Amino acid sequence: MVAIASRPLLLIRPAVLPGFGLSLGVSSFFITLIILFPVSALFAYSAELSPAQYWQAITDPRVLASYRVTLSAALYATLASVLIGLLLAWVTVRYDFAGRRLLDTLIDLPFALPTAVAGLTLSVLLAPSGWVGQWFDAVGIKIAYAYPGIVIAMTFTSLPFVVRTLQPVLQDFAEEVEEAARTLGASRLQIFWRVILPTMIPALFTGGAQSFIRSLGEFGAVVMIAGNIPFRTEVSSLMIFVRLQEFEYPAAAAIATVILLTSLLLMFGLYVLQGRVLRWQRSAG
Repeated sequence: MVAIASRPLLLIRPAVLPGFGLSLGVSSFFITLIILFPVSALFAYSAELSPAQYWQAITDPRVLASYRVTLSAALYATLASVLIGLLLAWVTVRYDFAGRRLLDTLIDLPFALPTAVAGLTLSVLLAPSGWVGQWFDAVGIKIAYAYPGIVIAMTFTSLPFVVRTLQPVLQDFAEEVEEAARTLGASRLQIFWRVILPTMIPALFTGGAQSFIRSLGEFGAVVMIAGNIPFRTEVSSLMIFVRLQEFEYPAAAAIATVILLTSLLLMFGLYVLQGRVLRWQRSAG
């Protein structure tokens, strides 16, 4: 009896899904079908071009101008998304007020709303004769069918990435840490800057990077509000569409590979940077 009682109890959790081999096989199949096959087809189309033709397709002056517009607008949109997203995450987590659940639900609206509908709505509101745009037009500021409209459209579609990344961090933050800092005489600003913000840095990097990558490939919302003026308000995703309309499928694929590789490099850099930030936090703690 003693020997039996001394044996460790083994708790075996029943598997809800099939075994590891079958689950991994089905998952790999869908990943291949949904992601790898389209990406392979993209590179197969671009492989029809010679190296000189590929270089010419991706370095056309009009295409280079679209790169500049896309990258700069995505950067401004990411900065705006980080600032606005931090404020929205803070308000929806730290305060309880009437309409909080409605506000939290509306944050996901860009995910549910077709981007073309969002772009059309923004263009109607921000046009020189729109409800909002008329006030800016009165002082000589043009938003719709201009560069600011691109930034606003990208901010609208990428904002939820930042909010949804920051909210769990704020919810899991220990209140005892704030109370300890408050008892030591720290002000509200010092508590936020030195206690809360450092714990949010990885989430800020993650949400900001996701927002930037999302903005790089935005098409529906941007094309409705940008005006699509060559060398001024054309984005890279629109250039792909233009090449498709011209039946230059390899050239369109070549431009798409540039955007794809840029996104992949940014995602890889995000994971590397996030790992370094976590290691720095652990060493500092």
